[in-house]
Amino acid sequence: MIPPERDVRRSAAYDPDCTRCPRLARYLEATRRSHADYWARPVPSFGAKSPRLILVGLAPGLHGANRTGRPFTGDHAGILLYRTLYELGLASAPESASASDDLELIDARIVNSVKCAPPGNKPLPEEVRTCNGYLKAELGELIDARVYLALGRIAHDALLLARGLKRARFPFAHGREHPLGEARWLIDSYHCSRYNTQTRRLTPEMFREVMARARERAGLEASG
Repeated sequence: MIPPERDVRRSAAYDPDCTRCPRLARYLEATRRSHADYWARPVPSFGAKSPRLILVGLAPGLHGANRTGRPFTGDHAGILLYRTLYELGLASAPESASASDDLELIDARIVNSVKCAPPGNKPLPEEVRTCNGYLKAELGELIDARVYLALGRIAHDALLLARGLKRARFPFAHGREHPLGEARWLIDSYHCSRYNTQTRRLTPEMFREVMARARERAGLEASG
């Protein structure tokens, strides 16, 4: 099932047929056999072509983005994310239902640290490193970006790796802002996962505040 409006052509930033990580390739092959209607391939990024704000996620969820072909779409993690983007004027609708709906992101783009769904939603460190070449290539193309909002520590570390920066200089903490030079910023947030939201480690208010700060740092107009 190929989302009709998505560009799935092979490039330095994305390969729809990538099998560089054997464990993930086997997992997706098994998923395609058990769920014939699932996307079950590397999931492309989603959003504006020349964004000022880039949200860096972890990896597709098995029954979310791995099913629908759009990041944070089809599972719990996307509920708070898209609602907050909409409230802040960064999305055209408050819900991402499928990769074929009319939702658009405004001056924002979602990229993942790992493009294939991992077992248990936990990519191995070597899988993050293997996929980092795609992230590096995509970030290199998105020259208008001013803020990277990392959703979780793994995304934070993957972003630093793609930018060639040392982790020791940029410790992760929710709400922390890291100047990267060239008028760019890295801002950290806890991941909007079901676990984090249900345990109140991340509340809607906390997430809205950090997203609003990212929007401000990106030089985007306030809305909502």
